[in-house]
Amino acid sequence: MWQSLSAMKNSILFLKSRFFLKQIFGAFLVLLLVVVISMQMLAWTTEHGNYIVVPDLTKKEITEVAHILAAQSLRFQVIDSANFRSDFPKNAVISQSPKPGSEVKANKKIYLQLNPSGYANISLPELVQVTQRNATSKLQAVGLKIEKVTYIDALGKNMVYGVKYQSKFIKPGFKLPKMSEIELICGNGNRPENGTPNLNQTIPE
Repeated sequence: MWQSLSAMKNSILFLKSRFFLKQIFGAFLVLLLVVVISMQMLAWTTEHGNYIVVPDLTKKEITEVAHILAAQSLRFQVIDSANFRSDFPKNAVISQSPKPGSEVKANKKIYLQLNPSGYANISLPELVQVTQRNATSKLQAVGLKIEKVTYIDALGKNMVYGVKYQSKFIKPGFKLPKMSEIELICGNGNRPENGTPNLNQTIPE
């Protein structure tokens, strides 16, 4: 009997000891940590399937884009427009980020690059008294095209004596849309009857 009482007393003392309390506290912390991690894993697993596939917005105009993204709980922001591309509609999407098919969360912002409404204006380079070959290179460098070449009597064969745009003579520095077509007035190598032509005199100031 005394042995039983002694064993019970030792058990009570153990339960009251710091070692036992530390063991209980440590086990509680481990259990709490396991519960928190499990809840986080469950939340991540549940939300992982709640993604939205980014639609392909290429060549769609901005008004249509707004409706499509709003219906899918997505936002958009237009960044700097690119150079005008004739193979895309005006004000249509040229590129987007994230790319089509990407998986994103709701309310994600899609960045769009739009096609401008037209070509930017550029300045006509100096072409008079330049060979037709060099004039062609200069025009290609700035994004202009030669619609046709008209030859006049002038000693400078294939030398540019004037430039026309929409049937009117224009001077260097004249602003016109990129990819415009112009006409070059060049010499054919024949001696003119009235001396070297000065086509700049026909250009209004």
